[in-house]
Amino acid sequence: MTTHPTLQALRTTPEGLLWEPGERWVRGRKGDVTVVDSRHPVLVWEPGVPVPLYAFPHSDVRQDLLRPAANPPIGAHTGSRIFYDLDLEGELLENAAWTFPAADLAGYIAFEWFRRSGRGLDHWYEEEEEIFIHPRDPHKRVDAIRSSRHVQVSVGGTVVADTRRPVLLFETGLPTRYYIPREDVRLDLLEPTDHHTGCPYKGTAAYWSLRAEAEVPPNLVWSYPDPLPAVAPVKDLLAFYNEEVDITVDGEPLERPVTHFSRTPGPRT
Repeated sequence: MTTHPTLQALRTTPEGLLWEPGERWVRGRKGDVTVVDSRHPVLVWEPGVPVPLYAFPHSDVRQDLLRPAANPPIGAHTGSRIFYDLDLEGELLENAAWTFPAADLAGYIAFEWFRRSGRGLDHWYEEEEEIFIHPRDPHKRVDAIRSSRHVQVSVGGTVVADTRRPVLLFETGLPTRYYIPREDVRLDLLEPTDHHTGCPYKGTAAYWSLRAEAEVPPNLVWSYPDPLPAVAPVKDLLAFYNEEVDITVDGEPLERPVTHFSRTPGPRT
């Protein structure tokens, strides 16, 4: 019996990298120039990094555009020692690519994603769909489910949202997010900001800060005005960081989780 490659266990290198073959057709571009065009990428997880990245066979990369890095950040990316600058008609992008110090991945090159690191390739595609920030993790699920639970959100004792028609977003590795219709939110307490973030699973989010006496971080509330089809039910609904506000669901107060989104120091309650 032959096991399908994507159903095999993740492979582990002595350096602590996890990797597995990918089956999606992936292209990476800088402006109008296609630098990577691969039907045989691999997904790589670096130690301590929750999201994967792609690495590509050398033959699928425009190596004529790569130059040995003038100032390589030796030791970055799990101890990598070989980095490349990307030369596009005289425009040099430093340390845009690298190879991992693992024998299993010796024939592969990885690239920085501009929207994640601020340098590297700025447009990425899986099949014919553009993706943002980082590759989608095949071991991760994101489900947006309509609900009739009673959800209340409070800040410093003030109720800022109260609904019985939320959409619950379940995302592997993160706390449940409660998306609330705007009619059920105290919009008079919100102030829009110019902050935006991108997510490969949900799309581009717009943010609000709270006009409140309680000391809370800015950009505490977000919404997806044009979400990706997989999470269409959250369109235009508002969500609050569970890490920073008090949420009660069906009369039961939730503990504030501690995640990489937590911004307020001190003990969590």
